[in-house]
Amino acid sequence: MSHLQPAEPATNPAPPGGAPAGLPGRGARVGTVAPVGRPAPGARIVALDCYDVRFPTSLEHDGSDAMNTDPDYSAAYAVLRTDAEGLEGHALCFTIGRGNDVVVAAITTLRQHVVGQFVDDIIGDLGRFSASMIGDSQLRWLGPEKGVMHMAIGAVVNAAWDLAAKVAGKPLWRLLADMTPEQLVGLVDFRYLEDALTPAEALDILRAGREGRGERIAELEAVGHPAYTTTPGWIGYSDEKLVALSQQAVADGFTQIKLKVGADTGDDVRRMALAREAVGPGIRIAVDANQRWGVAQAEAAIAAIAPWHPYWVEEPTSPDEILGLAVIKTTIAPIKIAVGEHVANRVIFKQILQAGAADVLTIDACRVAGVNENLAILLLAAKFGVPVCPHAGGVGLCEMVQHLAMFDFVGVSASADDRVLEYVDHLHEHFTDPVRIVRGRYLAPTEPGFSTTLRPQSLRDYEFPNGAVWQQLGGQ
Repeated sequence: MSHLQPAEPATNPAPPGGAPAGLPGRGARVGTVAPVGRPAPGARIVALDCYDVRFPTSLEHDGSDAMNTDPDYSAAYAVLRTDAEGLEGHALCFTIGRGNDVVVAAITTLRQHVVGQFVDDIIGDLGRFSASMIGDSQLRWLGPEKGVMHMAIGAVVNAAWDLAAKVAGKPLWRLLADMTPEQLVGLVDFRYLEDALTPAEALDILRAGREGRGERIAELEAVGHPAYTTTPGWIGYSDEKLVALSQQAVADGFTQIKLKVGADTGDDVRRMALAREAVGPGIRIAVDANQRWGVAQAEAAIAAIAPWHPYWVEEPTSPDEILGLAVIKTTIAPIKIAVGEHVANRVIFKQILQAGAADVLTIDACRVAGVNENLAILLLAAKFGVPVCPHAGGVGLCEMVQHLAMFDFVGVSASADDRVLEYVDHLHEHFTDPVRIVRGRYLAPTEPGFSTTLRPQSLRDYEFPNGAVWQQLGGQ
């Protein structure tokens, strides 16, 4: 664990901006404390703590794929602590084991941007808060706006959103849905985007999304958001486990499953045939190569499994191979291309869309710089008419991206057509507000926040390398 002692309070807190609906501004620091954690007048951030939390998922091959054969699902777990009793912001950056400590170290470098600030200055202008870290020129040099430092900023930004939603007494998806189009546009950094999406166009998208908003909120609260499951498809699973879990997924109400492919074409053909026989012709089967192929390899490998009708092929090659993705997309149509979980920032997403290189965007809650940048990507996707089906194959990702997908449905794309949110049946028990799946759909969260708070016992047990579980495994 990296536990930071409180720094000296900032002597010049940043000026506030317009507060989102339900949140206080600097001028609102008066009166009594409201329910669900509104900070006392003048509450400050007193610490940014970060913990190295790892789960030994490699022991059962959970999460295994062609590129990542032995993942230990991990979280660089960030906590914004305040001097208001019981009020904290929580978030995480997902990794798969080694290197989690590197992200922890990156998060700790950001305390100078956070510690000592007034809580309501941060949550009253989350656009400014995000920009202050992304614009740190010395840290930006490490990217720019990509890689470990950018992901670390995302964790702190997301922790601030968790704090904001708790103060507002709303789940994050609803906090976003209740913001005005003007407030939402004010969160987005349009630098490098305006050749594809202008602030005026973003306003038009969000204003159009207000129509029918109430009905969509009611639908979401009644029946939830469509999901698909990757639980059957990990590449390290036996054929028998693949078949059994595929059949169970259908019985549980899922209409789409996903298989990992790319290690061996013969194995891919066999597993695809088994899965198709197990689920029948009416269930979509997506596949995910996790960047394993070059362009020509991808075309050949996808042709080999095409007789079993894959719905989409995710990450057939490097996420930076924009022109290659466009070539593959043209070659394999009508099979779709999905990409996004490893796309480093909004600029690359913009170029993928401009190049017509993807049919589906699989955004990730932790890869880019938090909610603000994911909002930019949702708006880009809406402008280009490309559905967003968020990636959630990792600890805490289901908990986080459900909020982004639900906000997209309510206020951006305003549609659930061909939009499904990934689900994996791993590690939810470690969160205080875990996802709820009923008949293949995510139920809308109702607890205030970003659903990112780990249970204290889980933090004690799985902190690396000194937690109880890792001590039993020899600290390896």
